[in-house]
Amino acid sequence: MMMEGGGRRGRRSRRLQTLLPVRATHRLRNTISFWCLRGWFSMGIGFSLMALLAVSLIVLWELARTLNLYRGNIELKNFWNELLFGLSPWVSGLGMSLMDAVYLIISTLISVVVHEFGHAIAAASEGVKIEYIALFLAVLFPGALIAFNYEWLQSLPPFAALRIYCAGIWHNAVCCAVCGLAMFLLPLILYPLYIHGKSPMVLGLSSASPLSGFLSPGDLIVSLDGLGIHDPEEWMERIALIHKDSFLNSNYSKDSRSLPVHGRRKGYCVAGSLLEDVNNILLKDDQFDCPNELAAFVNVPCFNSSFLDDGSSGNSLHHERESRHCLTAKDVVKLEKCGDGWPAIETGTSSCDCSQNESCLMPSQMSGMTWVEITYSSPYSPECLQQGGNSSANHGGPESSASNCGGTFVFVGDVLSMGHSVQLTAYQFRWGFILGAYLPQMLEKILACTFNVSLAIALLNSLPVFALDGESILEVTLFFVTFLGPRRRGRVLQVCLWVGTLLSILAISRILFSIPF
Repeated sequence: MMMEGGGRRGRRSRRLQTLLPVRATHRLRNTISFWCLRGWFSMGIGFSLMALLAVSLIVLWELARTLNLYRGNIELKNFWNELLFGLSPWVSGLGMSLMDAVYLIISTLISVVVHEFGHAIAAASEGVKIEYIALFLAVLFPGALIAFNYEWLQSLPPFAALRIYCAGIWHNAVCCAVCGLAMFLLPLILYPLYIHGKSPMVLGLSSASPLSGFLSPGDLIVSLDGLGIHDPEEWMERIALIHKDSFLNSNYSKDSRSLPVHGRRKGYCVAGSLLEDVNNILLKDDQFDCPNELAAFVNVPCFNSSFLDDGSSGNSLHHERESRHCLTAKDVVKLEKCGDGWPAIETGTSSCDCSQNESCLMPSQMSGMTWVEITYSSPYSPECLQQGGNSSANHGGPESSASNCGGTFVFVGDVLSMGHSVQLTAYQFRWGFILGAYLPQMLEKILACTFNVSLAIALLNSLPVFALDGESILEVTLFFVTFLGPRRRGRVLQVCLWVGTLLSILAISRILFSIPF
């Protein structure tokens, strides 16, 4: 019996010996987690105080502009719209679509949850009890609220209370960093399923789009005026440049005594046999319009810098008016290009780079109208899928206009409205499923909108105004100003909050509603 009892005591001692290291390990882990969280939220204090100072200076700057105390050229309205809200087209024109509203609601919910989650984790690390968590709707936008035990908060040291108050702003800033990194790495993340940056894909066209009869969802835009296009940003940049060149040429053309100094003439090398075709028409001086199926072309005169200086441009313009032809545009775009208006062609000083039996003809355009060649491919069309063609590389030039998998067409009109009427994405689904192309665009919009909304929440909560985090941060920060007594600190706090609230309302009103002051 004694031996048996001794064996039990031995087993108990061995159990205690094994439990003690486990408890010590848990204590060590808890201690490490505790100090890691404190260090993390202490970083948030520094960021939040810098944000409080920055937005206060911006509000004061806006006040100086309102009172005409500052007459500089820096416009902060665009800064707030684009950086703070990221919703400049929605705010200014109130042109928010249903999907845009969905993205905004989702991103607001994510940003609010991240903000309040930061407060909750910081409070838990300081041992503060959470009384309740509330979810609510402000009009259509979701919101959240976490209520802490006020007595527990008052008993905390000021630096510990700052960690809790600054945690929401800090987590919103981290959310912005995560969203920015995700947007940067999104092509790499989606690489197994999507091709990125090869040719933009058409996702949709507006009901009034002038390209609705030429492009369809799933088509790829290969080039614009012979220059390859790789993503929607490059598409809009190229269109803006074409519009700028067209505007300059229209201004030059108003002066009948000079040719366009910068050239920018888009011509085609047309053979004499094509000009003599019975289907084409040579317009006389009293004729101005071509039949509906034909387009008007004029001769591009030979010119260089010395030609422009010798005062002979008037004869060239007279020759231009005398040589106007009505040709079939779909036949002309297949020909070799001439002139110095094509971005993919470098012709030197002379625009007469056609052979001897050819003439360089350019389309005759009205003011405000621009001639643009658009090359596209349709790898997901039934005709192309039957042929087994699924690459846009085979449709890179005007010669592809006769292919079932793509072609080239000419747009004549306002290029800016044309460019905005097409919804594009830089992603192509590798497996030929068109609907899969919408996923990257949704992720991009959610990440971009979450970035902007989270940044807006962080900066707005940094403002020294009532009922926001800035009020609590400013109140606790004033405790470190030791030369002020409790009463003076209270007065300074109230003055700062009232001034900050009024100035913030004034600045946001100017931004959102463009109120003239």
